[in-house]
Amino acid sequence: MVERTIHVEVVYAGSGQPVRRRVALADGSTVMQAIAASGIVVMLPGDAIDPARLGIFAQKVAPDRLVQEGDRIEIYRPLTLDPMEARRRRARGGASRRGQ
Repeated sequence: MVERTIHVEVVYAGSGQPVRRRVALADGSTVMQAIAASGIVVMLPGDAIDPARLGIFAQKVAPDRLVQEGDRIEIYRPLTLDPMEARRRRARGGASRRGQ
């Protein structure tokens, strides 16, 4: 019996140029297996791949989710600024401009 092959793309958008890799996998492979097969792991800092920061087409997914033909697996970076703090900073900046 011939094993069916699927093709997916693995992407990581770091602070520099985005890294993209197309890989062929056996049908029934997981998100983490696709990331490992892409070779991206060796190009990134040790803590860049956090199982809690993975997605497919901008939808958060578990690392053991099965991938499908044509999926774009996304490795998300950690936030550089907490969203609540960003809002506070914008609010403070906006308030000071109105008072001038």
